[in-house]
Amino acid sequence: MRHFSSKLVFSILYPSLFVIILWVIRIYETLEKVDLAYYGLYPRTTQGLIGIITAPLIHGDASHLASNTLPLLILGSVMFYFYRPIAFQVFGWIYIITGIWVWVAARQAYHIGASGLVYGFVTFVFFSGVFRKDVKLLSISLFVAFLYGGTAYGILPITKGISWESHLMGSLAGLITAYHFRKEGPQAKQYDFGDDDENEAIDVTGYEDEEKPIPSPPPEKSVVITYNFIPKEKEEDK
Repeated sequence: MRHFSSKLVFSILYPSLFVIILWVIRIYETLEKVDLAYYGLYPRTTQGLIGIITAPLIHGDASHLASNTLPLLILGSVMFYFYRPIAFQVFGWIYIITGIWVWVAARQAYHIGASGLVYGFVTFVFFSGVFRKDVKLLSISLFVAFLYGGTAYGILPITKGISWESHLMGSLAGLITAYHFRKEGPQAKQYDFGDDDENEAIDVTGYEDEEKPIPSPPPEKSVVITYNFIPKEKEEDK
């Protein structure tokens, strides 16, 4: 129980710290009446390169950040709980890959917000369970699909003013990251059904499992019969 509690606290801690940083930045903008959108990601410009790092930290307003807060907490905690050994690497890969791809391929406008990370976490958690073929992880995948499956339309250029490119690139980054790390972290249990035909070891002498044949023991009591030939005495001459 104690191990479970410490693992749960660890899993919630880092996503919560990240969300706190986002809210501190948003509160600073509000109190100081500044707009940090120019630190967003502007594709294919030298100035916009900084946005690869800073864009996910900046949001248009409090409601924009609020819409990302709960998904970041839930998905981040799930990722750190079930994929703890690789969670930091996964976070870094999705963060950087999404930013680079948006800078390369998105339309020219300032792209801000952590929505790309949310989409990346969704696809990572979902496809990690699929690639690993683990029942427990698959159940988590289905849970995530149930919660966030409706957001799939966000990767399409439907709503004006939404960076659907960030959503799409984040989703692709999560998918690729899930495939790349499929052999690291938790794995499905392997069961040995004890197939004798496959598990027997044959030695070069032809005896199984390197055992030598044991000779039959001699009988406990042996009867020895000795025959002595004694010739008849010659008959005396009459």
